[in-house]
Parts: sequence; C-alpha cells; structure tokens
Amino acid sequence: MKSQATIESVIMSDLSDLDRQIEQLRRCELIKENEVKTLCTKAREILTEEIRYPDRITLIRGNHESRQITQVYGFYDECLRKYGTVIDGKIFFVHGGLSPSINILDQIRQIDRKMEVPHNGPICDLLWSEPEEIQGWGVSPRGAGYLFDSDVVSQFNQTNNIDLILLTIWSASNYCYRCGNVAAILELDEHLNRSFTIFEAAPQDQPSSATKRVVPDYFL
Repeated sequence: MKSQATIESVIMSDLSDLDRQIEQLRRCELIKENEVKTLCTKAREILTEEIRYPDRITLIRGNHESRQITQVYGFYDECLRKYGTVIDGKIFFVHGGLSPSINILDQIRQIDRKMEVPHNGPICDLLWSEPEEIQGWGVSPRGAGYLFDSDVVSQFNQTNNIDLILLTIWSASNYCYRCGNVAAILELDEHLNRSFTIFEAAPQDQPSSATKRVVPDYFL
C-alpha cells in the first residue's frame, strides 16, 4: 500500500450488543433493519471495491481468522456441528444421495469443491441422486444424478462403518404453494437419538407472487 491511503475499519461491536440481539431473537423480535443494513452494505462495498481496484484496496486479515484461533475459541467446532457431513462418525448427511463413483467417505473429502456443479460426476451425484424402489443403480428421470436402492445404501453403510444416511430434511411445507406436503425438522441428541417436529403450511389468504414463477420441469 502507498503511504497516502484511506483506512476503514469494521468496528467490533460490544458484546452487550450481541447479547441484546440474541435476546431479541429469542423473543421473536426483529433486529433493527438499519443495524443489519449497515454491516451488509459496508461488507459489500469493501468486497466489490477490492475486485474493482485490486491495486488500491487491501483487506487486512484479522487476528481470529486462522485455523488455530477458531479451534481455540469454538468457531471451528460450531462450523462442524452445523455443516459437518458426518456426525459422530455414524450418520452421513448429504443433500441428494450416493454416487456410483464413491465407495468411501475419504473420496468425498478429496473432491475439489471450488467449482460450479458439473453436469455429471461425484459432485453432481451427491446433490441430485435419489433413493428409489429399484434394483441397484438406475438412471434418474431428472437428468442428473442416479437412482439407488436399499442394497446400495446397506453396502455403503457397511463399508464406511456408519449407521445411516440422512438426506436433506424437507422443511418447506406446501412447496410452491401447490404440493400440499407437510414439512419436518430433525433433532439429534447427544446419543444420536432422533426426534422429528412435523408441521403444516400456515394459512394463506392471498396467493403469493411466488406462484407466478415458472416451476422447473423436474418438479412437474
């Protein structure tokens, strides 16, 4: 950086502000819109300026932005709890399903994920495949991923020493305002016991503008 520079800093909010916002959320109260907008606007401004003026904008790395510090203060563990694909080595979470190209979990860990989802291959399969009452593997009618049966699941679980595979829990009730489905939230306790909260869509007086959007072919 040149000596003549404008220094901007994202001021660390007092912890009392964070505590107050958490209590507001617990009471189902909205956080002030201007508080959210201020931070989001500044973050967007800085990131876009860095892209536009790479020789003039420099983002300084913070003291907590390292693997060691995040592991000490809990952020690393929090990310694993929220986004980890394997829980306690026994439950494998995945959005879509399995892939004929993947036999062990380590193959998933070795995938380079810094890319757009391809039209085929392991990444595509993990996001688009679905279980079905067929024999073995089958071609998916959605044009991406595969269909697979319970024998495929049993073999994968045995190979990787896991108890079950959990696909994305459907938590959008009355999807597209037309499917009439119920929704669910899954909770796991410290012993991996499972409990479900099932709920229906809230009554809607007037059709939402979302109903005017074109529904993708694979939902029809």
